[in-house]
Amino acid sequence: MENCYQILGVHPTASAAEIKRAYRKKAKELHPDTADASTLSKEQTEAFHRLVQAYEILSDFQRRSMFDLSRATHHRSEDARGNSFDYRKWLLKRQDPESRAKLIFFDLLHGREDEAVEEYVRMNQEVADFSLAKWFCREDFMDYGFILCEELILRSRFYDASLLVTRIIAMEKTFSYFRHFFPEVLILARNLWLNQLEGHVSDELALDAWEAALELALSPKDDAALLVRMAGAYYRMNDIYTAGVCLDEAMRLDKKVRMPALLKKSILEER
Repeated sequence: MENCYQILGVHPTASAAEIKRAYRKKAKELHPDTADASTLSKEQTEAFHRLVQAYEILSDFQRRSMFDLSRATHHRSEDARGNSFDYRKWLLKRQDPESRAKLIFFDLLHGREDEAVEEYVRMNQEVADFSLAKWFCREDFMDYGFILCEELILRSRFYDASLLVTRIIAMEKTFSYFRHFFPEVLILARNLWLNQLEGHVSDELALDAWEAALELALSPKDDAALLVRMAGAYYRMNDIYTAGVCLDEAMRLDKKVRMPALLKKSILEER
């Protein structure tokens, strides 16, 4: 495979500005309008086209992410033949959010699910607004993100899974690419929100997850079920007023919504 970094003469860690400078410098040397066209060989013309293609890839962060992933796979096959480059070790040495995001998906796709989950949870805790979607094309984020979400649930990381699946669904509401997998996502999300959060994470974290899910506005039936869970959490926190508001809104959205009879009775008696 063509090495875009090598074509531009930059290191894989190069910034966008460094990539642009390198492109401009080489383009001046190879461009037919600036070089002597009569002296340009066929090889030089082809080199210019390769330079343009390499720059187009590396100047677009989504295409660059995809190139880095494919490059990592290529290097793995070279490693099997004795090449010393280790893309994972290279990522491990870097602490910037982009490299850590790429490390998470790299591990996820290469049999290191435990490491991927551990790193994702750590980055969520230590980096404000950490988002995998920022560093990958939409298709990769949605596909690999769903796999990561399943792995988080398998390890009882329900809150982190909820944050991730909420982002996936929010993106799906903007784009239609994921539509053929969307029923699976909704089944996973509903089970997570309605059956796995309560009792496994604190009421404060569960409320945060349910409120984020409500913002998706999936359907009146879904929202009503979420509001019932929220009512229970507020009741356990002795906020009877807010618990009652949640129940009222749940019944307004879905008159047939299921709710624990004891919870409803207790809230009505204490209002």
